[in-house]
Amino acid sequence: HVQLVESGGESVQAGGSLRLSCVASGATQDIGCMAWFRQAPGKEREAVAIIRADGAYPDYDDDIKGRFTISRDGDTLYLQMDSLKTEDSAMYYCATRRESCADSPFRSESYTYWGQGTQVTVS
Repeated sequence: HVQLVESGGESVQAGGSLRLSCVASGATQDIGCMAWFRQAPGKEREAVAIIRADGAYPDYDDDIKGRFTISRDGDTLYLQMDSLKTEDSAMYYCATRRESCADSPFRSESYTYWGQGTQVTVS
């Protein structure tokens, strides 16, 4: 099993920046792909960014491409968020799965382990 704990969410003004962190523990050697998802009230959970377990080959949803950066350092996954917009307000979750990022990495159903989420509010 893998345990995930997110942090870093807070209220910020539009145009500002935040860095989210997700610390993984447990069977981290079994992680193949890691991702950040978000879910706003009344909306479906959507993938924001994914990255291979070794920190290579990041990829992004078109809505945030060029503004967000995903990275991994050891057992911590990061999401640097710049030029934040009000529509970025959501609960942000990190997720992992054993499989590599090669097959449908933006599908939430393909991820096994999830954190509890951290709230980002942009006004």
